[in-house]
Amino acid sequence: MTRRSAPAAASASAPGMGAGGFTPNILWIVTTQWRAQAAGYAGDPNARTPHLDALAAAAVNFAQAVTPHPFGPFARAALLTGVPSPENGVAAYFDPLPREARTIAHTLGERGYATAFFGKWHLFHRDPAAPMVGPAHAKIVVPPAHRGGFASWEGFESGFLLNDPWLHGTRLPAPVRFPGYQADVICDRAAEWIRHFGSRIPNTGKKDLADVPDFRSPVSPIANINRPWFVVVSLEPPHPPYDAPAAGVEPRAPAAIVLPANVPRGGEAEVRARRELAGYYAHLEATDRAIGRLLAGVPAAGTIVAVTSVHGDMHGAHGLFRKGWPHEESVRVPLLVRGASRDGSGSWVLGAGSGHRSEEPVSLLDLPRWTVEWADAGEPGPRNPKSQAEMAPISMPSVVPLPHQCDRAWRGWRTPARKFVVNADGTPWLYFHLDRDPGEQRNLVGDPAHAAEIAAWRARG
Repeated sequence: MTRRSAPAAASASAPGMGAGGFTPNILWIVTTQWRAQAAGYAGDPNARTPHLDALAAAAVNFAQAVTPHPFGPFARAALLTGVPSPENGVAAYFDPLPREARTIAHTLGERGYATAFFGKWHLFHRDPAAPMVGPAHAKIVVPPAHRGGFASWEGFESGFLLNDPWLHGTRLPAPVRFPGYQADVICDRAAEWIRHFGSRIPNTGKKDLADVPDFRSPVSPIANINRPWFVVVSLEPPHPPYDAPAAGVEPRAPAAIVLPANVPRGGEAEVRARRELAGYYAHLEATDRAIGRLLAGVPAAGTIVAVTSVHGDMHGAHGLFRKGWPHEESVRVPLLVRGASRDGSGSWVLGAGSGHRSEEPVSLLDLPRWTVEWADAGEPGPRNPKSQAEMAPISMPSVVPLPHQCDRAWRGWRTPARKFVVNADGTPWLYFHLDRDPGEQRNLVGDPAHAAEIAAWRARG
């Protein structure tokens, strides 16, 4: 099996501020439960996502992107560290990210970046006996030593409050409740930080926004003249509860939802899928609007933007709901990158990438490594291009004891044309020809005509 290179986020290196080199600002926008299929640019007739559609038209659309683990804490830990679970220390749902874990924030901070995090964390200690929805988890205070190395941090542990979130952090020692839709609040708070601290084009001192006054950084004693910034905006929507208000966006009539062919018809699965998707698409629209407002205030010159999600949701496909499952609706995520594109050798070209669709088998595990490469792209001298991975690994390290989630631990591998999944003991569970069966309606495990093919996959694993 092809293995990926050692994660860049976990390795130390010297600051990357070469004389005369261009060092970009970098913005990650990370949503929750937004599956790759659910966007206008992806062809979903239910999705009203004009801002992401516009971004996709000016970005590289990594159309085959997957989460390494289709469940929040496992995926978030992998995304920040570049190390899969459980190797990163998160082996079970309630495990915190170890205090000593090295993240992308540490790596970019050493390169001279100002680093900031806004929004959902979901990587600190939580009481499994406390209500998961509500203030018990939303008001947990994450100590500075457990904030993943971000110099500025403002967010909440969890709690699934899509409205009126509780925030605390660098500027807020104790939790404060902010009125409004969560995505609006988080994006507005991040936009405020960027307006003040990040209003200059890196390495030039030139203001991108003429009306922004001089400002002294909240995380540095010097004015931001030559420092680039790295900001993570972590949004909980469109995660359930799907019936929560969505910033004035009214849910569609359930009967009007267009269902894919792999949602069983005529039973409770269809009824529930229609009901939940009506609210889900309202939250997509509201979150798309919040992201659009955030992007409107981000300096376009010299900024790389990546938009993704930690996992998707089954929404009735195969009669299943929620996440943790190895199916496409759960593991495939949006991944749009504006401001950088790959050339034929695999190296990054900054400032490029308008409207390009990539079929590379990439994973969220790649994003921290890419981010370090973006930060280093302005350095003079030759760079070593990264070879493309042959396939993307996917897995669930453990069973999450919550309703409707996947009932087993598993591991697998995905290419644009194939998906092979085994149980924890290595026995085959699922095998699909995605190029012929994108809805995964024919499991080829047990089919004698494909026995040799499956044996070859087992040997590679």
